[in-house]
Amino acid sequence: MNARKRQETSSGPGPGPGPGPARRRFLGLCAGVGLGAAAACEQLAPAHRSAAPDARLPEAERDRPGTADWRIGSLGAPEAIAGYAERVSVTPGEEFGLSVSTTAAAFRVSALRVGWYGGKQARRVWFSPRIPGRAQRSPGILSGTRTVHADWPRTLAVDTTGWPEGAYLLRLEAESGHQRYVPLIVRSTHGAGRTVLLHAPATWQAYNRWGGLSLYAGSDGSYASRSLAVTFDRPYDQSGAEKFLVYEWAAVVLAERLGIPLAYTTGTDVHTDPGVLAGATAVVCLGHDEYWTPEQRRHVTAARDAGTNIAFLGANTCFRRIRVEASDSGPGRTVVCYKSSYTADPCFPARPALVTTDFRAAPGADPESSLTGVLYEGYPVDAPYVVTAPDHWLYQGTGVRAGEGFDHLVGVEYDRVLPGTATPGPLEITAHSPVVCNGRRSHCDSAYYTVAGGAGVFASGTMRWVEALMAATGDGSRHHGMDAGARAFVTRTTENLLRAFAEGPAGRHRPAPRPNAGQVYGTASA
Repeated sequence: MNARKRQETSSGPGPGPGPGPARRRFLGLCAGVGLGAAAACEQLAPAHRSAAPDARLPEAERDRPGTADWRIGSLGAPEAIAGYAERVSVTPGEEFGLSVSTTAAAFRVSALRVGWYGGKQARRVWFSPRIPGRAQRSPGILSGTRTVHADWPRTLAVDTTGWPEGAYLLRLEAESGHQRYVPLIVRSTHGAGRTVLLHAPATWQAYNRWGGLSLYAGSDGSYASRSLAVTFDRPYDQSGAEKFLVYEWAAVVLAERLGIPLAYTTGTDVHTDPGVLAGATAVVCLGHDEYWTPEQRRHVTAARDAGTNIAFLGANTCFRRIRVEASDSGPGRTVVCYKSSYTADPCFPARPALVTTDFRAAPGADPESSLTGVLYEGYPVDAPYVVTAPDHWLYQGTGVRAGEGFDHLVGVEYDRVLPGTATPGPLEITAHSPVVCNGRRSHCDSAYYTVAGGAGVFASGTMRWVEALMAATGDGSRHHGMDAGARAFVTRTTENLLRAFAEGPAGRHRPAPRPNAGQVYGTASA
């Protein structure tokens, strides 16, 4: 793997998928609002089942009027306006602080909740009064780990009373006309009977170059001068929410359009408290979720073993082992990952399982494939996605044929099944796509497996899966040449996946995997 990985980005999201079929809310409402089952079901007595869903739940938001004006009109220079939240996530009703720097005389903030909303894809749930602007001080750097931190004072406090659970873009709106986002998850505390969307702020932060450094490069652009730890106590670069918009936004819109019971959380929250996973029908890891703590991985694995389905809608998932530590502003604000410099990690060599390098690497080797079913192999690639099992239930209704390919759907990073490694079973490879990566021939695989507890696990194997949901939509975004056929295929497959996983352990109500790694790769031991 290259020491430094360039990341493809899209200039913004396009229109969401079309309308879906009728939704089922009963299970989510009985199990997902934090009430006892009897009390919840009493609220849904037969005479009242046609009433509007509980406003506290995400599915109640699906058909509310949306806000067409939610995108950024003009970024301006980086100093025009930028900010960050004191919390990665909050529960509904919790207060959080925003720290904002702007060269404008004043600014406002709009809280935009991402969802279907009749195709408008967001709704403004709150907006601030006019707030005097101020240019904040330049960032500092912690010399030991080369950590950039803004540490600006709080500009305003925001009360989230009445905000539904979900993924939010806080749009900072300077009077100069320039705008930037601050991402925030209003997380769920209960996920029983619901599909949990797992957002990846640790990965967003790893690639964040605000202030000149990230976990990939230092201010001189070199890998050697990169940060060894990064903090949430600074804005994100570019639009302020680039990784969310490219790798997560379209999947949120699709899931809300389907109307399945949903819950929202982040990897850093699951690290601390896995309670939202208890009784969940599914956990969905989105397009790029590379950086995990050992605790997060252990909690997601335990949920799988208890019957919760898992979907990995990207590649390179759970590749880096990290620690989440406190900063001067509070707990959980620092992401630590020494990578190839792991011998400088304070946990080396005494605590090998906490040393921050690749999960598959020494000193605490634990390949990610024992959870995902696939292994990250390389970057960069651009190749067609080739289906090998067109009769698999995942592809029902797509019309796909064996050997049919969808151009550019495999990229920019990819995973594969590697026979002989720690891979759960029974496992079926559903797509087997030839790739050439840095001159070496290999394959990208989509795979599906089940475990004894009934859970099904699907891994797309390509980082462009979520991006394909908005390919060729005419919004001017860069979707790597993927066309409307790729969008239709990925959309229908993802709909099949989410609907099936929302019904409970897929191993109990969908056809079993047909183990074929040995046949596909020509190895008797696979």
